[in-house]
Amino acid sequence: MRQFSFLAILFVMWVPAMIQAQDFSKILNVASSAAPFLRISPDARAGGMGEAGIATSPDANASFYNLSKVVFNTAPNAVAASYTPWLRSISSNIYLATISGYHKLDDMQAVSASLRYFSLGNLQFSDASGNMLGSSHPREFSFEGGYSRKLSDKFSIALAARFINSKLASGAANNSLTTYKAGNAFGVDISAFYTDLDETGKGYAFGATLTNLGSRVNYSSNTTSKEFLPANLGLGASYMMPLDDQKSKFQFALDINKLLTPVPPTDSAGIAEYYKGSVVSSYFKSFGGDNGGLKAFQFSLGTEYSYNNEFFIRAGYFYEDKYHGGRNYLTTGVGYKYQTAMFNIAYVVPSGSGITKSPLSNTLRFGVTVTIP
Repeated sequence: MRQFSFLAILFVMWVPAMIQAQDFSKILNVASSAAPFLRISPDARAGGMGEAGIATSPDANASFYNLSKVVFNTAPNAVAASYTPWLRSISSNIYLATISGYHKLDDMQAVSASLRYFSLGNLQFSDASGNMLGSSHPREFSFEGGYSRKLSDKFSIALAARFINSKLASGAANNSLTTYKAGNAFGVDISAFYTDLDETGKGYAFGATLTNLGSRVNYSSNTTSKEFLPANLGLGASYMMPLDDQKSKFQFALDINKLLTPVPPTDSAGIAEYYKGSVVSSYFKSFGGDNGGLKAFQFSLGTEYSYNNEFFIRAGYFYEDKYHGGRNYLTTGVGYKYQTAMFNIAYVVPSGSGITKSPLSNTLRFGVTVTIP
């Protein structure tokens, strides 16, 4: 079991705001939030396509990207499970596990549910002198349910509700009156999906999502420092292109995401004002120049080749501005469908270093989806 200080864990994994960039001429202008595990892409299919999933063809993992896609599934029922290692170079005990499923009430409406569980492993805390301060098992989870409905043969909307529990530490801090506790919150997702495919399966689709809109999270007895949820605006587009042999087809996808959380100020007066701000006002502030404006958008570009709807090969690219996270990496993946089961594997090609290195670098993600007649 590796030894880490609690502050180092929070700094590296959850509070990456205003860190010095490698050339030291500028600073990373990164927004932070509570429960950032909600932003991890869990599905190995999307993971192989550069994390793109807002407007791709629907499956049982749609609730993690765009719930309104669910009602366009052809199978009446399906379940999916996935496993995503996290920071594998540090520990083998940090991972995200998910399970999701849906049931179509009829051709026009569907209900769904999903569970995410994020384990941060077993952590041994120590002070600056190396004295042991005890150990902990930080973990987070969310449970969500949703309803999606077609408004026409090509357009659907959806609404989801989510309960979030985030336990990073507990008990009294060393030499402090502050007591840490698990944070709880509620959030909602609103999404829409439009698809227009001809009889050969050729055509395009568009999606839009607003996710994790909800209450703030308090991790301690200090009631003035409540953290924002990772609210997000997502826009997606995809294009399906069957080939002449009628067995092969390509799917191209593009996602654009914007975290609706402002960057915390560095001065004490600004921090006090930051925590006093309302949740709704934070959404608008996140577009301000101090928060990066258009440069703070993330881009996911992916493609999927399928043969006979059985064999799948995927590739993608994820881009983030160098002063707003700096994560840029290639992804690849494969899939195989056997009868009612779909097996997916995704791989993130190693790139970057230090704070610009993806926590998923050089790791494999696994997923399985099973349709139920």
